[in-house]
Order: sequence, then C-alpha cells, then structure tokens
Amino acid sequence: MKAMILAGGLGTRLAEETTVRPKPLVEIGGMPIIWHIMKIYAHHGIIDFVICVGHKGEMIREFFQNYAMQKSDVTFDLGTGGVHIHNQRTEDWRVTVVETGADSMTGGRVKIASQFLDPEEDFLLTYGDGVGDVDIPALIAFHKKHGREATVTAVTPPGRFGVLEVDEDNTVLGFREKIASDQYRINAGFFVMKPKAIDRIADAGTVLEQEPLISLAKDGELVAFNHEGFWQPMDTLRDKLHLEALWSDGTAPWAVWNR
Repeated sequence: MKAMILAGGLGTRLAEETTVRPKPLVEIGGMPIIWHIMKIYAHHGIIDFVICVGHKGEMIREFFQNYAMQKSDVTFDLGTGGVHIHNQRTEDWRVTVVETGADSMTGGRVKIASQFLDPEEDFLLTYGDGVGDVDIPALIAFHKKHGREATVTAVTPPGRFGVLEVDEDNTVLGFREKIASDQYRINAGFFVMKPKAIDRIADAGTVLEQEPLISLAKDGELVAFNHEGFWQPMDTLRDKLHLEALWSDGTAPWAVWNR
C-alpha cells in the first residue's frame, strides 16, 4: 500500500520558516517534519511514498536526492568527478515526488498525483505537517472491515487555551486546561481511501475538505477512525516549538520507531 503526503501548500501561518523553505521541510530535532511523518508510516511497514509538491517543491526534491549523501560516508574523486557512497545509512524507502502546481488545492494535488497510485489498491493519505502515534495497521484494518470509500482519522484538537467552567448565572466555577474529549473531534488526516474516491475530485482547484469529503459523508461513504492518542499539527511557530521541546526532552509520542 502506498502513502500519499500533501506537501505543496504555502504554510502562511508559519511564515517565520516558510519564507525560506516549504513547510514539510521545517525541522523538528534536525530533521524535516515530513521525515517524521514518513518514519511513522515506515515503522508500520509502509515504505512506498508519493509526495505532492508545489510551493518550493524543488527543495523537497533536493532533500531526497541528497538524503543518502547527507547520512552516509562519501568519497569525492575531484579528478574524475566520481562520487562513491560508503556505508549507506538511509531507509529503504521508495519516494515519488510529484509536481502538482503551486496553486493547486488539496484535492487537486491528490487528483494529479493519483497517476502514481495503483488503481486497484487502496491508499493512505495525510498532510505534510501533522504527526501522531496513530496505529496505522489498526487504521487499515478498520478501513477494510467497514468496506466504504474512505476513512478519516478523528481526534480531539489539542487544547490551546484554558476553558472556563460557568454555571447558568455565568458565575465562573473553575478552569480546565483542555477541551473534554467528548465535545467534538476534527479531521487529523491519516486517511485511507479507495481509488474510486478520487473520482469525486473535479480538478486542480478542488479542496479535498469541501466537496469530495462532504459528498463522501452525504453518501455514507466516509467513516471516522477515532484516535485517542497523541496528535499535533504544526500550523504556527508555537506548534513547532512545542514539537521541538517534546523531541528534545526525549518524550516525542509520535516517534514510535524509537520505542
């Protein structure tokens, strides 16, 4: 099964970083967040990736082109121009980087890159800026069991603000740090889809989260996989610093490959 990663957006809310690099290359612990996402999948045996690029996509191509050289011992023969890599220390991933256009929307990127998917096989799909300790085998098994067109991983959003507890007279009774887990859940990515779900995407201007997912839900073809563990998007500098702190102190919950 292949995993497709959406890696082409502008990342405007993280402009401190994304003015010089695409958001998926913003680093956590010295490695791009897209690498962390791929490590999550690879830990569960998913090693064939389709990366949908757009904004500064050439930098993502260069990252993968130079990855082995960055991680291994290298001999450069300056006389002949030859390069020999010794003791290669890279993962056995297969990575297809697909140019999906700077102005394409999320659904459009999936549509354009679908030529590199197996038309007879379900595929995984996620965003290039969110990590979590999602149980990928359980997610896939859940998707196959219900047999419908698509599965989306649902999570309780991370609590950003203290929540006031008030009574009917608006008297403050206390504070809570996080939203109760049963209040509402959001789309965390980590989808599994049947190829026919792509037919719901009209063109490059289609936003995946609008008509395609709405129509799937309306037709009863979208099922939520409830993830109760860790999940965190990297939307802002605050998010990046939070993820960096978790990595630095050795408590990064998404780093399932280190357990």
